[in-house]
Amino acid sequence: MQFKGNIEETLQRLLSQEDTDGDKKITIEDKGPKAFTIDLLSEDGFAKAYVIKGTYYLSNFLQELALEKALGKTEAIIPLSKIEEAPTARVSRMIKDYFWDDLTRTLDAEGLRKSLGDDKATDATQRLYVPITDAEGVAYYQNIQQQFPNLEVVILPKEITPTYVKSINEKPGVLALALQEGKGVPFVVPGGRFNEMYGWDSYFEGVGLILDGRIDLAKAMVDNFCYQITHYGKILNANRSYYLTRTQPPFLSSFIREVYEAAPSIGKEWLASVLKVAIQEYETVWMQAPRLTENGLNRYYAQGVGIPPETEEGHFDDVLSAFAKSASRTDNEGGLFSIKAYVELYQSGALKEPKLDSYFTHDRSLRESGHDTSWRLDDVCADLNTVDINSLLYKYEIDFAYLIDTYFNGVFEGYQESHWKMVAQQRIERMNMLMWNEERGQYFDYNIQTKEQTHFESASNYIPLWAGIASEKDASQMLQSLMNDLKEKGGVAGTSKKMNDQVLEGAVQRQWDYPNGWAPHQMMIWRGLKNYNFEEALQELIYRWLWMITRNAVDYNGTIPEKYDVVACTHKVYAEYGNVGTEFDYITTSGFGWMNASYQYGLSLLHPDLRNKLDQLIDPDTLF
Repeated sequence: MQFKGNIEETLQRLLSQEDTDGDKKITIEDKGPKAFTIDLLSEDGFAKAYVIKGTYYLSNFLQELALEKALGKTEAIIPLSKIEEAPTARVSRMIKDYFWDDLTRTLDAEGLRKSLGDDKATDATQRLYVPITDAEGVAYYQNIQQQFPNLEVVILPKEITPTYVKSINEKPGVLALALQEGKGVPFVVPGGRFNEMYGWDSYFEGVGLILDGRIDLAKAMVDNFCYQITHYGKILNANRSYYLTRTQPPFLSSFIREVYEAAPSIGKEWLASVLKVAIQEYETVWMQAPRLTENGLNRYYAQGVGIPPETEEGHFDDVLSAFAKSASRTDNEGGLFSIKAYVELYQSGALKEPKLDSYFTHDRSLRESGHDTSWRLDDVCADLNTVDINSLLYKYEIDFAYLIDTYFNGVFEGYQESHWKMVAQQRIERMNMLMWNEERGQYFDYNIQTKEQTHFESASNYIPLWAGIASEKDASQMLQSLMNDLKEKGGVAGTSKKMNDQVLEGAVQRQWDYPNGWAPHQMMIWRGLKNYNFEEALQELIYRWLWMITRNAVDYNGTIPEKYDVVACTHKVYAEYGNVGTEFDYITTSGFGWMNASYQYGLSLLHPDLRNKLDQLIDPDTLF
């Protein structure tokens, strides 16, 4: 049975009846009759009146009409099976068949038309910055510049200093990525307003891509990471000019290993080339001061000068107003500084504020951690050996050992497998000495200034399970702490309610904190639980997260956003930067990168009987 009819006429009739709030979606908030009559054609060509009932089926019909219209059709043919598709099958199919392609970009002549045409430029000029070390890229982009009247190709200096980066803050632009045979090597962006390849987002997107058979695209993203290390000295926060002094959480060894093991036909030559670059990143970015501290553990430490330019207007007003008042009291003329006047003096260098410089070092480092922003790291990040960065670097060390042993006969680039096992073991010993808390049953960030653990309860404290750091005994204690402190109806919260209750009254809600939950935390914790065979908890936490995503997709026209409130189980989260992926007409064609991946990864691990219950949207609190 299938619907066959005029797209525009049907769309207008459907929206007129069902989209009562006029947002070009059909959601539970619309007040229409939630019943729409269409004609269905049987296989023998006979038409039969059929009533589509309920928000979910009506929104599916709206989405399918929109997809047909996007193909340039005037008449749609839509099988009933797509209108009444099971929720998990539909969400998963949309991710696999539509979302990944819509999120894919290239930085070549074709791709630049989309990547440069965004709203991040402060003037009419769209800029593309190219490293001077990439002769092929310089020649290519200078050659195509004439195709883009508003494009300025800028060649970066060989030495990129924080002062230089500050000097181009008013001239922001995209940073070039890899080219291959005159074509841009593709990458996946997070979604919505983003047109850049982001650091840790890309790894999690890669997990989903591999599951969906898009190994070519996952490999391409590894290649772009290696290009960034080779030409910019690090994996960038994202390929934007103002991110040149900042990296993000390192996942390259995991990415390489998972891509290669999914498709060994790529060849050992490729594996050798990318493994060499990953070791280079480990040694030059992470195992050097200032990111390497005296105790042998690591921290996030982003360089830079002045105020991070990518933040929303007013983001730092509370901090800046306090410094402006203090400066006013010491001003020789006794005048009061407005925030604007104070910022102008500070940014110009005319006003020296070491404490404010320190605050912005912490803030940049917080953004380098990917957790932008969280009270866990506010005004302290650069002083912390964090659990997450040390767990990730341990994973590099054991991945290097594994890859060298498995594919290179135990020796690679002068390193034996045993070297990497040794440094990994040394890291475990240091983490256990400084970060492990037996009484609390979890690892905590360690403050190198106070020589104390922070005791801040967060999802990142459980990344040692993902990396395989914890002993079986310690892992059992961690499981209990995790379920007690962070489990909410919709999955794992970024930080605990207890931590949230300690935030000063009236303080800004930070997006990485309670009650919000994020896909990378869920995915890493799931894999950690799987590593230690905690199957019952694994199934429960997967179900809770997927139930929340599925429930919102069913009720809100297929919405798959950046983040969720895991306590209220809603996508209506507007802390700090809003919620990317909630604004669209008729249908979301991209979802959000790591959210898409978490859905596919969760389904791949979920027991079939729980998937059946998920399609029925059975409340998790009745199951667990």
